[in-house]
Amino acid sequence: MALQRDTLDLTTIRPRSLWGDARRRLLQNRAATLGLIVVTLYVLVALGAPLLAAHNPVEQTARNSLRPPIWVTNNPARQPNPANLLGTDTNGRDLLARLLYGTRVSLIVGVVPQVIIVSLGVSIGLLAGFAGGWLDNLLMRCTEIIAAFPDLLFIITLTVAFRETWFGKAFNGLLLIFSALAIVSWTSLARLVRGQVLMLKAQAFVEAARALGIPTGQILARHILPNTLAPIIVTVSFSIPSLILAEAILTFLGVGMRPSVDPNNPFPTSLGQLMTDGFGNLSSGPWMLLFPVVLIAVLVLALTFVGDGLRDALDPRESGR
Repeated sequence: MALQRDTLDLTTIRPRSLWGDARRRLLQNRAATLGLIVVTLYVLVALGAPLLAAHNPVEQTARNSLRPPIWVTNNPARQPNPANLLGTDTNGRDLLARLLYGTRVSLIVGVVPQVIIVSLGVSIGLLAGFAGGWLDNLLMRCTEIIAAFPDLLFIITLTVAFRETWFGKAFNGLLLIFSALAIVSWTSLARLVRGQVLMLKAQAFVEAARALGIPTGQILARHILPNTLAPIIVTVSFSIPSLILAEAILTFLGVGMRPSVDPNNPFPTSLGQLMTDGFGNLSSGPWMLLFPVVLIAVLVLALTFVGDGLRDALDPRESGR
């Protein structure tokens, strides 16, 4: 009876899935958990910017320029304004409101181009790796040509060339930035996916599916693509901080997002634009540069922690830790 009871107990144990184990390892990583919390706070702040901002980010107030944060009281020439917790810029605009809306733009720049990057990279990688032959050579040579260009210089060239067109002015220049970042960023993902496909298509389960006459599209969608998701997720998690930094650099150089004065614009400014404004007033208002730099640094660091945690959680070689 005891043996039978033990056998019944063993049969009721539910096996843990690969994704369940990965989630458990991710949550056990303290740095990754902290990064997830910070990124979640950023997302909530970006979504709730209209509710959290006490002032319109483009509203200019007369005789209220370059007000320091409320805790800076050692400057008799410029006393803080209690209505502006983090101070104001040269035009009297509330800096806290502009930071909240700027955070929204930085998150969008980190996420939206990923849709294009993943679509291009995964599609080309799957097609090249599975088809092989002349098509593989053609796609990979095109990939190498695009990857050979210096990323930042190529992005600057595209943004400068199309900046004054309707395409460059759409959504304050965000559409052009999305496209430029995506064009130069999909190549590494395509080569990664191709390498995974070359390894997977030689496996027995793929050979069995082909022998049964399953269409190529179903093999790619049901058998190969799910087994490449782990490295894709890790690559995307590390790519998001790079895109955020690239947008900030482009805007700082003057070829990124265009500032807006429309009070109804949901994307009036970016953290890169705030860095540009702060750098121009470094001696008179150093807080204008300090706050956006700290926000970008914390966001990029948090996303890097999440990427490290995902790499450790999804890499089977790390499962023995």
